[in-house]
Amino acid sequence: MKKSHPLRRVVLAGAATVSGIVLLLSLKPSSDPGSAQAAGAGAAAQEAAQGGAGAAVSGAITGDASQTQYGAVQVRVTVSNGKITKAEMVQAPKGGQSDQITADAVPKLNQAALTAQSADIDAVSGATFTSEGYKKSLQSAIDKMKASAGASQGAAGAAPVSGTFEGDAAQTQYGAVQVRITVSNNQITKAETVQAPKGGRSDQITADAVPKLNQAVVTKQSPDIDAVSGATYTSTGYKQSLQSAIDKANASAGAQGSGAQEGSQAPEAPKAPEASKAPEGSGNAQAGGTFTGDAVQTDYGTVQVRITVSGGKITKAETVQAPKGGRSDQITADAVPKLNQAAVAAGSADIDAVSGATYTSGGYRESLQSALDQAGG
Repeated sequence: MKKSHPLRRVVLAGAATVSGIVLLLSLKPSSDPGSAQAAGAGAAAQEAAQGGAGAAVSGAITGDASQTQYGAVQVRVTVSNGKITKAEMVQAPKGGQSDQITADAVPKLNQAALTAQSADIDAVSGATFTSEGYKKSLQSAIDKMKASAGASQGAAGAAPVSGTFEGDAAQTQYGAVQVRITVSNNQITKAETVQAPKGGRSDQITADAVPKLNQAVVTKQSPDIDAVSGATYTSTGYKQSLQSAIDKANASAGAQGSGAQEGSQAPEAPKAPEASKAPEGSGNAQAGGTFTGDAVQTDYGTVQVRITVSGGKITKAETVQAPKGGRSDQITADAVPKLNQAAVAAGSADIDAVSGATYTSGGYRESLQSALDQAGG
């Protein structure tokens, strides 16, 4: 796990670098609903939520996948003229009775999101888990749009942006797929897989498909790439994770109000040019908002953390996902409140593990660090 930084070290460079990340969105074609302009969506969401002045814009953004007892739930929203005009499920529980529940609940949840223009919607009777996952993913999409709103301002004369951004892991039938992109001067110069299906025939399929997918991204500068023949699931997961990486690039730019790349870089990736980073001790953080960290897989289950930041300080930490079942329920109930409190007290991911919850603590800190990275901490 990479060394954490105090949140007060948020970048305070000028708005010119922020707006530079907007140019990254030129990589996302309007022909693909999952590849719509996320920066436009971010500004639109802020208009919808706050009723602010300024030109209403349009776009789409995908929320984080929320793991439920019956499968993953993931929501994508489309914004037009400052309002949510469409909500759709990217992932939903399936198989057996889940098919019937999903078919009944999802249209109702989608309609409720349009009516409420927020994630404050009622659960559908008989679909409690799906409804809860839906609301979490919907809230994640709204959080991302609010965070990226600032990226749409001051685009003229924007400085080129460089950095490395890691997408969320996309679960497929054969294993997780996760993509990392490196951007230099607003161009994707490298795409690589952090995770890919493995074991048995998956090894052969991955070895054949992944290099082709990586090359296609660099060539097309877009997630609108063709699936590799014989690797449909891997290709679909790849594109979902790639879209997430681009969403994060824009969300982090809006959250920081400057070049967001420092926090977004993965530890093992080559470092981006130092020009976009803040000098040491550059002053107090001004970031505000809600930031959801990456889901971290542990030996006992997934851990995912969401933080609320106000005035550059963590005011709330909560777990979106935590290990459950058997003894994990007791360990989680004991450890999570302590970890949440420690995160608020420390203002960073440099917190002690809870005794008896080593794996949960390790996953918590890793996800917390990911959330801090998005906030610029």
